[in-house]
Amino acid sequence: MVKGANVGLAALSENAGSVIVSLSWSSPSGEGDADVSVLLLGANGKVQGNADFYFYNNPAAADGTVQLLGPAPTENGSEDRIRLDLTAFPGDVDRIIIAASRHQRAHFGELENIRLALTDGSGDDLLGFSIADAGAESAFVFGEIYRRAEAWKFRAIGQGYDSGLAGLATDYGIEIDEDDDSDQDGEPSPLDASGEGEGEGNASPTVETSSPTPLSDRPIEAQAAPRADALAGVPVQRSAEPAAAKAPAAVPARRLRTAKKKVTLPKAPKISLAENEAWRAARLFPASSLKSDREREMRATSVLLAVMTQVPEFGRRLTAAFGAPAGRMETFTEVSLPNGDTPRRPDGIIRVERAGKLWTALVETKTNGNALRSEQIQDYMDIAARRGYEAVITLSNDVALEGSSLVEVKTDGRRKHKVALWHLSWAEVTHQAQLLIRHEGVRNEAHAWLLQELLHYLQHENSGCHGFQNMGPAWVPVRNGIDEETLSPGDPRTVQVVESWERLIRQVCLRLGGELGTKVVPVQRAKRGTDPQSRRAELAGRLCVDGQLHAEIRVEGAPGILAIVADLRMGRLRTSIEVPAPEQGYPLTWVKKLMKQLGEAPADLHVQTLLDGETVGPRGTLERLRPEPGDLLPRGSERITGFRLTLSKSVGSTRGNAETGFIRGVDAAVDLFHAGVVTQLERPRPGQRAKAAEASA
Repeated sequence: MVKGANVGLAALSENAGSVIVSLSWSSPSGEGDADVSVLLLGANGKVQGNADFYFYNNPAAADGTVQLLGPAPTENGSEDRIRLDLTAFPGDVDRIIIAASRHQRAHFGELENIRLALTDGSGDDLLGFSIADAGAESAFVFGEIYRRAEAWKFRAIGQGYDSGLAGLATDYGIEIDEDDDSDQDGEPSPLDASGEGEGEGNASPTVETSSPTPLSDRPIEAQAAPRADALAGVPVQRSAEPAAAKAPAAVPARRLRTAKKKVTLPKAPKISLAENEAWRAARLFPASSLKSDREREMRATSVLLAVMTQVPEFGRRLTAAFGAPAGRMETFTEVSLPNGDTPRRPDGIIRVERAGKLWTALVETKTNGNALRSEQIQDYMDIAARRGYEAVITLSNDVALEGSSLVEVKTDGRRKHKVALWHLSWAEVTHQAQLLIRHEGVRNEAHAWLLQELLHYLQHENSGCHGFQNMGPAWVPVRNGIDEETLSPGDPRTVQVVESWERLIRQVCLRLGGELGTKVVPVQRAKRGTDPQSRRAELAGRLCVDGQLHAEIRVEGAPGILAIVADLRMGRLRTSIEVPAPEQGYPLTWVKKLMKQLGEAPADLHVQTLLDGETVGPRGTLERLRPEPGDLLPRGSERITGFRLTLSKSVGSTRGNAETGFIRGVDAAVDLFHAGVVTQLERPRPGQRAKAAEASA
């Protein structure tokens, strides 16, 4: 169809009573997106209330006449579909407006292949309409379905709005807050999926109405089941009287807020319908049947790559770090690539298209404790260079460190085309999935469910994707050397243990950050310009002397740095935090307040008062100090600078992934200390936070 043309739907199909409208577009950058909306208009060309506006926060009518089915990727871009049951609309609905708007008023001119298509109830194509002249418009009315003599017709409109969703909706009688139309993520929306709202800015419509008309007195066509009017909490009376006869509204209409809602997992799981705990819920990605590492590698690769393509937020987040452009992504598994007489089969391939150009990466996956093989990665690097691919991505339970390569490969400097080698750990994959579905949210409920299934698979005991789980071959000899006091400075195995310890701490940060939804990073205390290997050699030297591994992590919002010390000689692991003293008040008040904050902390928590200089302050366990907090005060006039809180636990010595293993012990100790101590402490004010950061620098 051309702009302005119209056609009767009954002339196109016998099944036009129920139709699906598809709005589609593509983006050269891969970041283009738009949000569809539907407005139901009366004979006066206006909505009768905010409940007649369907969009991402109000996606369906109670009677099923309107259903926004959500976006889906297509071969060329993205498509958003709308189902309309034309046979069920009340008689006071004269026109159905089909529109779309862009996030934060981006321009439709940045999109390509903008098109509307309409199919009937049997799936047959009825019509299509393309918009080829889009420019600075941030919203478009694609078309309208309207009544003529009790028959439905379609008109191609293609009218754009520079003022975005607010300008479009205002033309049809919807009042939208300008601040909300900017679409800031995380802004609460008073109109949720059910259409209900609270407080100022409530989306509940207040419209001009006459006195209520009994349903039996209304025209037959107006007696259909109520639509979304009831969703908004304030019934909209649909009087059969002419609009001119209606009385003025007693209450001014409230403005509709349209900040996007994002889907996250509920904090409390739903009660299970299973008869007993032995019943297992059906899963999209089952892991219990896997019997070999090869099966685990194939399944994990396929599951991950499939979810990356179906959940764009997740796929883009993982590939952006590797230099991939934002664009349409496709993934493949078990692809055979020529390599002399022996073809190679990488576990997966990722391809991203942007502006007609392809970015390609080969993926090699390992699960459980299996190590990446240098000769295999070397072959993939050579194949990628010959074929013009951009990257090789390795994926395993190991964690990459700066200045310490996981595999050794050689690059041919004579080749003009350079191939990048990147590493991704399963811990990082889990971390990103947790952030999206538990804290930041995704725009689509199905996407959240897919990520939840992926996360369940990764955390299954049989998936082989549990993250870093082996301290390496040097771990036992070094521990034996510490116990027997035969470990010599300069032993290269101590550097290997320090590297494994650093990988473990990085994984602890990823796991804790994913669970909390905050930034958790390791703190490296070294002089500026010190290379990583020199720093690790220094830590290895300390390990030979005192038999201890030291680490510090910064948890965003915590009152101080969380320190971790693994004493391998004593088989103990200490976690601690230093809390700065308040700038005002009395010392006795400080210690009483601290005891109150630690009311639920473990009784064996060790508390020490920090004093100016080298003087050791008073100290004791929380169990002893609770009845006598004054025991933390110094006997002299020394100034109190803060308090150190320490929890000490025994830690396992084995290398494997058993419950008593060292790695599990570190995870459990950090979790216990953070949940039982750090979370109970008062969050520092901005001034205190800056002071604490300066002191720890």
